[in-house]
Amino acid sequence: MARCAIIRGMKRFADSIDRLSAAIGRMVAWLALAAVLVQFALVVARYVFGFGSIWLTEAVVYGHAALFLLAAAWTLRDGGHVRVDIFYAGATPRTRAIVDLAGALLLLLPFAGVLLWLALPYAARSWAILERSQESSGLPLVFALKTLIPVFAVLMALQGVSQAIRAAQALKDAPR
Repeated sequence: MARCAIIRGMKRFADSIDRLSAAIGRMVAWLALAAVLVQFALVVARYVFGFGSIWLTEAVVYGHAALFLLAAAWTLRDGGHVRVDIFYAGATPRTRAIVDLAGALLLLLPFAGVLLWLALPYAARSWAILERSQESSGLPLVFALKTLIPVFAVLMALQGVSQAIRAAQALKDAPR
């Protein structure tokens, strides 16, 4: 009885992580459209009107960075990351679960932990001086951009936990 409650609780936790990843991913997906529109406007402004903007150019870079760092967990959740599908596609559900569990526990979670450990002081130093762009007319938000690195690590770690929970459940349910 208690074991079933733990399993249900873990599944609810994994579902919550998946919902968080999807919500953040859907929200930042709009940055792709914004980045394309701003980049298009920059190209037109530069080649038609002879006007350029470092601020807008950096805004495009920031938008791309935010998109990729914040939507990565959503992409992982939906199976959009690169893997060797030659072996994985034809594998049994049990083998897939083993690969997913091992990948989450041995690769993804240690990577996210090391990245978080290294990125937190990096972002904190940037916040301590409220780091700005090196360009005089650039964005004054380098500290905010660097903060996305530890946020990425946390989101990926959470999604790795969800993946591990689901893989463990699939292993339990899969026929031997």
